[in-house]
Amino acid sequence: MATSVDYNLGPNTYPRGWFVVAESKKLDDGPMAVRYFGQDLALYRGESGNPVLLDAYCAHMGTHLTASTSAMIVKNGDQIEGDSIRCPYHGWRYNPQGDVDDIPYHDGPCPKSASIRSYPVVDNMGCIMAWFDPDGRAPDYDAPSLAEWDDSQWVRWELDHLGELQIHPQEILDNMADVRHLGPTHGAPSEYFENEYKDHICIQRQGGPMQLYQTYLYTTTWYTGPGILLSKQVFADNVIYELIANTPVEDGVSKCFHGCLYKGTEGGATDEDREAARQAQAGALEAFGADFNVWQNKRPAIKIMQLKTDGPFKHGRKWYSQFYASADDVASIRDEVNGFVATTGMQTPAEANHNIDEGLPI
Repeated sequence: MATSVDYNLGPNTYPRGWFVVAESKKLDDGPMAVRYFGQDLALYRGESGNPVLLDAYCAHMGTHLTASTSAMIVKNGDQIEGDSIRCPYHGWRYNPQGDVDDIPYHDGPCPKSASIRSYPVVDNMGCIMAWFDPDGRAPDYDAPSLAEWDDSQWVRWELDHLGELQIHPQEILDNMADVRHLGPTHGAPSEYFENEYKDHICIQRQGGPMQLYQTYLYTTTWYTGPGILLSKQVFADNVIYELIANTPVEDGVSKCFHGCLYKGTEGGATDEDREAARQAQAGALEAFGADFNVWQNKRPAIKIMQLKTDGPFKHGRKWYSQFYASADDVASIRDEVNGFVATTGMQTPAEANHNIDEGLPI
């Protein structure tokens, strides 16, 4: 298993950015104990409906705030108060900012040293998305979103939980530059291809015949930061948005989520649309599953044997490194990589009349 230092990504072990940490509806069942970025975390929904993500352990005696199911305060439904949570061991109450603001058996001021880290988090497109920054900085861009999520014409995804993958996310992100795997792996050889880099966003535009759909496929795919991919895909009379999310669990281990938003009947999705959406997501998952299977059965590509007719791997890896770099170095990395990058031997989207980008948040 390769780790961040092997890829020479930067001083940080884990990248900064927005990441999917849970499916929204799963949090409706109660507080969750989750693990990402090499640490245990406590995730819960406050009475306001807002999600909260904290470091997992109470500073008092090291109790996990959300892992207990047997404590009476949990069984009685008394653990959540407003948007705060009480430790199941002694009832110390943590507010959403991670500060202790009440100790049941103590009348004096609560110790400031008991504070734990709180993470910015949003409930967005059926996902709980958290901002992680190894340096503790606030978000410097918004979590990705699609206006179509709130349009009744579109059938929303139910997330596929794909579990943990013993691969560093660098190799998942390599797909954005990897035009030449599309034919052998997906049965969808690209006839035109281009990457564009815009600060924290990486875009891939491509198109070609796809065996799985038996038709021509046009895609515009983009990462907003290092962890959340969205892809607009147009084939025959269908339009879908695919979500692929990877979140570091440990250094070199990623957890993956998947879903598809499907364009249904104007005026409101029908039962037929919902069945078509289910089939579309299954088809997209089959295609993504081909990547997943390859990743499970390869050694780390620490250094790629780059050919001129490959996609721009080196450019893509440099873009990705900004999320591991110190904050002072991010601007210079963006200045170096921003712009369009063509691939030798491929038509450009402009030459192929690629015209599916209207309205995309990129």
